[in-house]
Amino acid sequence: MSFSSRELLARLIRCEAEGEGEMGMKAVASVVMNRVNVTYGEYRRVGQGDLRKIIMQPRQFTCCMTKVYGQINYQNIWAKPPTDYHYWIADWALSGQKLPGVGFALWYYNPFKPNCAYFFPITKTGRYVTRIAQHCFYNPTELYAQT
Repeated sequence: MSFSSRELLARLIRCEAEGEGEMGMKAVASVVMNRVNVTYGEYRRVGQGDLRKIIMQPRQFTCCMTKVYGQINYQNIWAKPPTDYHYWIADWALSGQKLPGVGFALWYYNPFKPNCAYFFPITKTGRYVTRIAQHCFYNPTELYAQT
């Protein structure tokens, strides 16, 4: 079954950030749309401005993986249909809205500890910008342009 881009984004928002509240879900949606709209680097080259390609890019979102660390991932976009609330946040992001403070962040992750690393991922292509709920958010560094 193929989901529309809107539904795919709503499912991703629910799966990746449902427990993070409205701000956390909007922040995750902002990162996804930043990846869609970035004009350089890996996400432009791979995604070509296509939301579906960004979301389904391999190893980017845990919720799009059927296995994580060799174990079946039961918390995924196929198992968690969105509610009207998730569609509302998806529509908010698709209309060009962006959560203040997230800036041009292209990455987020939950470190499962109180502090966020200054750089993420390990390639140091992202620099810490803010934390919202359990997720740390990262703006691209100069190194990102080379990806």
